[in-house]
Amino acid sequence: MIKAAFVLYDGVTMLDFVGMYDPITRLKSMGFKEDLTWDICGFTEHAADTNGLTVQVDKVRPSLAEYDLILIPGGFSTRTLQSDPAFKDWLQTMNAKALIASVCSGSLLLGGAGYLTDRKATTHPNARTQLKVYCNTSAERVVDEGQIVTARGVSSSIDLGLYLCRRFAGEKAAEAIKIQMDYEGDLL
Repeated sequence: MIKAAFVLYDGVTMLDFVGMYDPITRLKSMGFKEDLTWDICGFTEHAADTNGLTVQVDKVRPSLAEYDLILIPGGFSTRTLQSDPAFKDWLQTMNAKALIASVCSGSLLLGGAGYLTDRKATTHPNARTQLKVYCNTSAERVVDEGQIVTARGVSSSIDLGLYLCRRFAGEKAAEAIKIQMDYEGDLL
């Protein structure tokens, strides 16, 4: 069984979230991982992007220890949240064995919570200098450090979602999901 948490907060970039959400949830809807479940987990009851698009979350600040896969999108508010004690405390409830993935400046949140020490990670080019405080940075589109996988800018969220599909269900499943999504990029 795979239990996933999509972590949302005010100021999130919705494409970061949806770009991962779509391929990951297709693992279940297309029959590749029938035992996949997920929750939209938020720091508050609703998460809004900077333009007002709002998502209602399933669970507010649950312990993240119950999840096997934790997905963290980026957004402009990561610059503040990376230093927010309450937000960092919440992220630090993650299961020590969980696979953790972030897109764009979501890696700043991982760095702020202490998950990137002695690792390599990537982020949006505009946030790379800030990320250097926490880890070795890379310009790669997706960086896989075993337990932690980071993806570059907002459009790489789809690449990350498909990458994780391949990791959980294999090449054929990832390719089938890619075709169903009509995505023309290469699998990373």
